[in-house]
Amino acid sequence: MGGNIKLVKDNQSTNAPGSKLSEQQRRQLQHEFKIYMEQYFKEKLGKGVDYTKIVIWEDMMIIRGEGFLTMPEIYITQTPSGKEVVRAARMQVVMQHAIDNVHYFEARLGAKAIHHAYELEPEGDFWMHVIVFDRVLTEKIVID
Repeated sequence: MGGNIKLVKDNQSTNAPGSKLSEQQRRQLQHEFKIYMEQYFKEKLGKGVDYTKIVIWEDMMIIRGEGFLTMPEIYITQTPSGKEVVRAARMQVVMQHAIDNVHYFEARLGAKAIHHAYELEPEGDFWMHVIVFDRVLTEKIVID
């Protein structure tokens, strides 16, 4: 992965191992990771994602993207066999993103990824990557 999209060095953890993110830290990291992912896809694919959302909650991080298909891919998804072709190709992109970026997320969060789940819907131009970490990342919010 190109070093020009790194916002901080890999060894700079916002969250010391065992500590939990405050609400402010959680929001700051979500925003940082959103910018990071948008830059990553623009660099790797030549096209950015139209919409990116990152949610860090308890022991999970959810990365959601919409509007990542090219015009030819959108055209191809209009047929049943085309959907599967685009799904297979883009699933490789999503899995490569995990290979390229999970180490960065682990370093920034001070936690180890233990499970991954991927969802890709070419017909809706939507993808999602859920990462479960080995510990709770966020403080509990008490609402009175």
